Amino acid sequence: MIDAFLKGLLISLFLIFSVGPVIFTTIKQTINHGRRGGFSFVVGVWISDIIWIILSNGFSEVIKTLLVFEVPIGIAGCCFLMGMGIYFVFFKKVEPKRLREPAEIAGDEYTPTGRKTNYFAIMSSGFIINTINPGVISFWVFWSASLALGYSFYDRIIIFTTCLAINILADVGKVMGAGYIRKKLNDRVILIINRVSGMLYIIFSLALLAGIIYRLVKN
Repeated sequence: MIDAFLKGLLISLFLIFSVGPVIFTTIKQTINHGRRGGFSFVVGVWISDIIWIILSNGFSEVIKTLLVFEVPIGIAGCCFLMGMGIYFVFFKKVEPKRLREPAEIAGDEYTPTGRKTNYFAIMSSGFIINTINPGVISFWVFWSASLALGYSFYDRIIIFTTCLAINILADVGKVMGAGYIRKKLNDRVILIINRVSGMLYIIFSLALLAGIIYRLVKN
């Protein structure tokens, strides 16, 4: 049991310190929409991770079928990230701080202009970004296949539960930290953060596209 716990801890460290669009989006959503927005986003990511873990461990045939469509899934992820990048670089506007603060006091649920923050949409974006990311799919499939050789089903439950629990705690820390930083930022800095994150989305999408092209040429 201790060995399974330590293995779950090790896997969680790989996940926590991996650099990808999810970590930047978590921070960006918190800065743009407050802690509720940040938590909404990571809940979508957690649901996606749980689904991939269940599929990888209990439905290997389903995973094999999905991997046949790895290229279309990768292209869909590339287009989604590219679209988000273009939106945040060129079109995303920042609501002035003097207007955001009264809404935060009221629960960060309505803006002063009467628009309700769509937390379900934010959660859905977290789910989609994580689900169609080939790196995430490969990560869970690799660990599930590797652990199946030397660990019982019970041990794997401990491993992946530990991994998810630690990753969730890390995500909570990211949201809380970004929420604290958000209060210190002015409108110009928030706009810059949005544009930088948009450029990172574009870079990730191009890197993803390059990986897809490389695999196609290699095969």
